[in-house]
This record gives sequence, structure tokens and C-alpha cells, in this order.
Amino acid sequence: MDDRRRPVPLSVLDRSPVRHGEDPATAVRHTVEFARQLEECGYHRFWVAEHHSVPGIAGSAPTVLASTVASRTNRIRVGTGGVMLPNHRPLVVAEQFGTLEALHPGRIDMGLGRSVGFTRREREALGAGKREAEQFGERIRELLEYFAGESTVHPGVHAVPAEGLRIPAFVLATGAGARIAAETGLALVIAPLSGVDAMVEHVERYRAEFRPSTLWTRPHVVVSLAVAVADTEAEARELLLPETWSLVHSRTHGVFPPLRSPEALPTPNERESRKIAEVLDRHVFGTPAAVREELSDVVRRTGADEILVTLNTYDRGAQLDSYLRLAELAR
Repeated sequence: MDDRRRPVPLSVLDRSPVRHGEDPATAVRHTVEFARQLEECGYHRFWVAEHHSVPGIAGSAPTVLASTVASRTNRIRVGTGGVMLPNHRPLVVAEQFGTLEALHPGRIDMGLGRSVGFTRREREALGAGKREAEQFGERIRELLEYFAGESTVHPGVHAVPAEGLRIPAFVLATGAGARIAAETGLALVIAPLSGVDAMVEHVERYRAEFRPSTLWTRPHVVVSLAVAVADTEAEARELLLPETWSLVHSRTHGVFPPLRSPEALPTPNERESRKIAEVLDRHVFGTPAAVREELSDVVRRTGADEILVTLNTYDRGAQLDSYLRLAELAR
């Protein structure tokens, strides 16, 4: 998009959503092919995510999937949005990203989040809960020390082949994430979960408190948005409905189901309709002209350095078409 001063790169987050009637393996393989398609469209980054024990999302091992994506593409940057650091030891994360960077130099991004398992059972299986989430800032610092070769937590322990490598690191802003990103001098990835006004406040605080680091000498803000582009607003809204319905369903039933076509979705009750409207209100959708205007407004208000786009819908052809239209807007 264009904020009247400079073009803002567009990147993609793909969670490997599972469609109704297909198996998770198909979803993961599609993510790899999808990355190849979007590379040709000119997108800046392609990120994969970490979710565990979710029937509707197959992306559970982001560094493994990122490795495959990087090996099947040529130019696009590849990374994670993100690795949930409470679930992993910093040494292992450093080793994994160091290996990725060694194999694909100059193309790897390290996105880090602080979320833990969605249910108690998953948290127990992962061995990570509230305490590990509260240690997020400490774990980031320990992780960065392994790349610098100066571990104070475990003196004499070295992350091979990560030591000495410089991999751009990003913090997904949930809870205290924006403050931690500023204190550690890392890039910020933020979504308007509580509205654009609240997001702007977090971004302004991040910039004011940012401490330059060896990875980022100045603040870097990536705004994450669900975006759908179609011939009409109604068609674009329909593209967002499958994932929106699954999300609302997960909040009331505790399970995020595979994506269904809009025609196959159950008729929502009054409470569900209200929740669906609330979720859609945070998304950007419509005709190309309307989407261009709304994204430009977001860039103007936040000063975003990048836009990280996600669109998970049932119809893969319509999904690709939306991404193609969006890429055209940024040219």
C-alpha cells in the first residue's frame, strides 16, 4: 500500500487451515505450494504459525514447515508468526533458526510469541503454562544471547550453528508483547484485536520506549490484518466468514473446527451473530478501491513499516484471487 510517502511491503501469514473433508497433511502441503504462488506475486515475507491440537489448523511445527517452504522458494523471506517461546527452550529455538539461516542465508525471519496451549490438556502436554508465559521477556533475552555467543543464563553453552548469525527478530504483541519488543530492541507485530485506536496507542508506546539493538537500530512496526478483496463488499465478506465462524465457534465450544463453505455454515444464533459482526469489524474487506483506502488509513494512523496479511477461507481459488488483487494494489 501507499501512505503517500513510500510503498509499504505486504507479507503473508498462513496458518495451514484445514478444510472440511480434507486431512491436515493436505493443508500443510498446500501451504508450501501457496508460498510458491505468492512469491511470484511479489510478497515480501511468508510466515507460518504454531498451533497445537487444533482440528482446523495443521500448522503445528513452524520451524519444520518454514524449512520446507524456504527450500521450495527462491526469493521470498520465510519465517514464523510465530514460534511460541513458552513451549520451547531458548537454546533449541536458537539452534533451529541458526540451522534455517545457515541453509537459507539472508531469507529467514524469527517471529516469537508468548501464547500457550488453548486448553489445560494442551498446556499440560506442552509442559508450558502461565509461569512460562510470564517468563517471555527473560526467554527472549536468553535466546538473543545465544546468537551473540554470550550466554549469562548458561555460561559455556553455545548454540551451534546460530552463534554469530544475525536473524531479524519480531515480537508478536499479545499482552505485554509491545513493551518487551521495545525493551529488547526487536520489531513489533501487532493486530487491532481491541480496535485500531488501542493498537495505535500500543504502537506509539513501543516507539517511545524502543531501545536500539544490533538487530534493529530503529522501531519497526508490522500491522497484522485479515484482508479480503473481491468484486463486491458482500463477496469479500463471504471470504472471511468460514474462519470467522470457526473462531466464534471455538470461543463458545472450545474447538476450532475445519473451515466450511459459507453455504454449509450453520445459521448463527443472536449471540453468535453479534460475535461474528465484532470479529468482522476488525477485518479489512471490500472492493479493491475500498481496501486500498482502508489500508492506507491504517498505515497513516500507525506509521506501519509493513502489513502482514492473512486470509483463510474455504475456496482456495478465491483465496489466491484475493491475494493477487491485493498484490496489484501495492504496485
